Amino acid sequence: MIATPHQILRRHYILLAMALLQLHRRIAICPSCRRLLPALRRFASQPGDSATFTSPLDLPPRLVRTNRRHRPLGLAILALIPLTAFALGTWQIRRLEWKTALVSRCEDNLARPPLPLPPALDVSSIPSFDYRRVVTRGVFQHDREMLLGPRLHDGVNGYIVITPLDRSLDGGSTILVNRGWISKDLADRRKRRRVGGEAALPTGEVLVEGLLREQGRKNMFTPENKPEKGEWYFPDIGEMAAWVASNGDKKVQEVLIEETSENTVLNMMKRESRGIPIGREAAVNIRNNHFQYIVTWYSLGLATSVMFYMLIRRPPREIARKVRLQKDWA
Repeated sequence: MIATPHQILRRHYILLAMALLQLHRRIAICPSCRRLLPALRRFASQPGDSATFTSPLDLPPRLVRTNRRHRPLGLAILALIPLTAFALGTWQIRRLEWKTALVSRCEDNLARPPLPLPPALDVSSIPSFDYRRVVTRGVFQHDREMLLGPRLHDGVNGYIVITPLDRSLDGGSTILVNRGWISKDLADRRKRRRVGGEAALPTGEVLVEGLLREQGRKNMFTPENKPEKGEWYFPDIGEMAAWVASNGDKKVQEVLIEETSENTVLNMMKRESRGIPIGREAAVNIRNNHFQYIVTWYSLGLATSVMFYMLIRRPPREIARKVRLQKDWA
């Protein structure tokens, strides 16, 4: 890099000033001038004064490849997105067929007349009788009831009451009965007895009509039950039956009946005010949203397939075409 006349003249003035300041060792230099010496030396010596100095602007240009295609690994990862979406959509079709058959079987069981519950049941055959209406007699063991929750009902916090039903008067086993929902304010049995009396906590032999239900599935967000503390979060039939058996009843079976009731507005208000648990309706409440999932996954697969095709087949940009036309570059 060649210095301009102005730069050469400036360096000469700087060198002259430094020479005058250091003309003789006996010359006194003021403190202000001493502080200026490093700056003067820095300005006096510039990188451009060296014959080997090379500016970045003097370097030869480097050609850069434009419109680079995706690497094979990137294309494979992008192609997996529509393939995965179509696979999940096909899986949801099979789930829809399975869920439709399950709902049809449960509705068929529900449409049949109530079945008297035998004294002893084959627990392994309960899944075939899911949602089957049954009737039985027994005595509620209110001192061993379990409050499952918290559970919301019309925005009100409360619990599900699960009470053992002793059927030993007819020579039967003890089973579990889901009596329904109560508000949190009536969780104490003494308050329920004071408010509702015999209707809230019936004594003696009673007739129970409900739906025979199989064991549900616990999701990963539900905490574990703590029977020793009386905290129940999930209706684990086996664990509840074992807890009842540990309290002296050795004839308890892992059977759960959900008691049904007429859930009109007036009936529910009357039950809630008197501390009587609100039972469930005699209806199949199995969710079947697999058709929406099928539409969602196939739509996602179609959209990502179009995007993948456009990415592969799109024409090069204008700047890329201009670069490729320069074939005479060195």
